[in-house]
Amino acid sequence: MVPEYSLLPFILMLLSIAIIPIISEKFWESNRNKLIISLVLGIPTIFWLVLNGLTYELEHALLFDYVPFIILLFSLFVVTGGIFVDGDIQANPRNNSILLSIGIVLASFMGTTGAAMLLIRPLIKINSERKHKSHSIMFFIATVANSGGLLTPIGDPPLFMMYLRGVPFEWFFQLFPEWLLTNGLLLVTYYLVDKYYYSKEDKESLQIDKSKLQPIKIIGNLNFVWLVGIVFAVAFINPNYFPIFKENHYLSFIREAVILIFAALSMILTKKSIRQANNFNWHPIEEVAFLFFGIFSTMVPALLYLEHHASEFGITSPLSFFYTTGLLSGFLDNTPTAVTFYSLALGLVHEFPQQFAGMNLIAGIPVDIMIAICLSSVFFGGMTYIGNGPNFMVKSIAEKEGVPMPHFFGYIYKFSLIYLLPLFVLVQLLFVW
Repeated sequence: MVPEYSLLPFILMLLSIAIIPIISEKFWESNRNKLIISLVLGIPTIFWLVLNGLTYELEHALLFDYVPFIILLFSLFVVTGGIFVDGDIQANPRNNSILLSIGIVLASFMGTTGAAMLLIRPLIKINSERKHKSHSIMFFIATVANSGGLLTPIGDPPLFMMYLRGVPFEWFFQLFPEWLLTNGLLLVTYYLVDKYYYSKEDKESLQIDKSKLQPIKIIGNLNFVWLVGIVFAVAFINPNYFPIFKENHYLSFIREAVILIFAALSMILTKKSIRQANNFNWHPIEEVAFLFFGIFSTMVPALLYLEHHASEFGITSPLSFFYTTGLLSGFLDNTPTAVTFYSLALGLVHEFPQQFAGMNLIAGIPVDIMIAICLSSVFFGGMTYIGNGPNFMVKSIAEKEGVPMPHFFGYIYKFSLIYLLPLFVLVQLLFVW
């Protein structure tokens, strides 16, 4: 049995991510400080797990979850950082909506982080002459940085974690109706909101915008080849196509090796000037690597505890999984939240096998619960700045470019409670019971 005190490092880790950026933004800007927090909380947990004979669970979390997770995000970050979108088109509601729709589609195939980093600067540049543009950044966060990534395990980290637990790559395509409804309604809403603010722009700003048009061009196209290679590596180098991986889990690192090769080719063959134009630096991926070392190491006792005490939490239906996963995804981080509730569902199946006998299972849990976890972790990640990794990155870039952004709570009551929550309730009513 796992004692309750062993959950404390994980709780402190998540609270650090949620609270420190609000109370001490300068402290949180330093990746060194994030690494210190991860080590202070993670290393004692690692020692505790080893001393209590839980080395197998520790190995699975760090070697077979953390390492593939970081390698995929690192490689997507490198490859997309070698693609530069230049040019300036008229900043009208139609063009802005088209740009967001492109980002929504790209998010599922280059990751929400990759798509967000690729398109946020072009969006800001296109709208630079407009005075009303904060709403565009917030809708960008909700769509490109979150809900757009629902269709593949590459799209959003919570889905990749489900993929590592046995969900087939192509299974996520069945979530297309939910993806289409959510993103379609968000795009329509954004178009109407942007049209309203466009009508409030002064004529001088709009005239300046029209006078500075430049054709859109994409530089670094070879990186799309490496991006396709990463997608195919994730889709086909797995136990479903190579059963030998089930006999020797270490062989699965062939996939990670192939992914790293594509990242290396991108670094070698992409001109430095392209990355410089993108303001490419290692800070964002370092932040992810440091923070998630702490998350993955400290969450092992929490996952074990949930598996052994699943019935005590009263979360048993897809409906309850949808809202609890969503609530925590918005206010913590959606990746560990998805893994946590997957473990809770797995614990229920192990504890009450007769109750779930004959049900359609995927990765060991009921399909309808898996759908609830995937939908809520991806969608609710856009409810706050800390729900998903790209959110704060987009906010930071926008502010550095002079776009005024609401504070943490302002984003919630000015945007997500008004535009996102009602839509997610609609998704639940239509798809999750």
